[in-house]
Amino acid sequence: MELYPAIDLMNGQCVRLHKGDFDTQKTYSVDPVSMARDFQTDGARTLHIVDLDGARNPEDRQLDLIKQIIAQTGISIQTGGGIRSLSDIDTLLNTGAKRVVVGSMAVKDKTATMDAFKQFGTDQICLALDVKKGADDKFYIATSGWQETSDVSLDELIAQYIDAGLTHALCTDIDKDGTLQGPNMELYSYLASNYPDIRIQASGGISDLADLIELQKTGASGVIVGKAIYENAFSVRQALAIEGIAA
Repeated sequence: MELYPAIDLMNGQCVRLHKGDFDTQKTYSVDPVSMARDFQTDGARTLHIVDLDGARNPEDRQLDLIKQIIAQTGISIQTGGGIRSLSDIDTLLNTGAKRVVVGSMAVKDKTATMDAFKQFGTDQICLALDVKKGADDKFYIATSGWQETSDVSLDELIAQYIDAGLTHALCTDIDKDGTLQGPNMELYSYLASNYPDIRIQASGGISDLADLIELQKTGASGVIVGKAIYENAFSVRQALAIEGIAA
C-alpha cells in the first residue's frame, strides 16, 4: 500500500479542515515547500496536494506555489482542486504534476472527463470519489469543494468511467476527514472487493499506525495521510517502516 502524505494549500499556507468545512481551517506554521522537503527527507516519493483555494474558485488556483514545490523538491505530485476542464489538467501536467485528481468535473461534464482519459492516459488521471452517506445508507458524490452533494451514487460514478480504463480512484469519506477517528474500513473493503482493477486510494480519518496496518487488510492500494502527521501522531518515516507500506 502506497503512502501519500498530504499538503492542503490555502492562501499559500499548509492547512487542515474538519470534514471539509472551510470554517474549521487550522493553519500550520511550516510553509508548504519546507513541508514537502520534510516529507521527502522522511522517505516520501509522492505527495498529494489539494488546492483548497482552487476548489472553491478555479481562478484562485495556487499554480505558482505548486510549481515551486515541484521545482524545489523534484518529488512526484498528485494534485487536484478546482479542475474544470481539459486545459486545467494540461496546465498542471505541464507544470510537472505526475497525476491530476478530477472531482466535480467527473459528475458535471462526463464528455470532458472521458476525453481526459483518452488525451492524457489513464495513469495521469485520478478520479475523486468524495462521498457522504445519504439517508438511504448509500454513498453519494460531493462536488464543488465538498460544498454540494450530488444525486450521483458512488457506484454510478464508477460505472460511468470503468470502461474508459479508470485506473486510479481516490475515495474520501467526508464524515471521517480530519476527525482522527479511524478510516471507513468497510467502505474500502467494498471498493477493493468489487473493483479489483482500480487502484483505490483511501482518505479520511487515519489516526495512528494501527489504522494503517488495518487499512492494508481492506485491499486499498494507497492511503492519503494528512492531519495525523501534522498533529504528530506519527511521522512519514514511522509509517514507511510498517511492513507493506511503500513510498
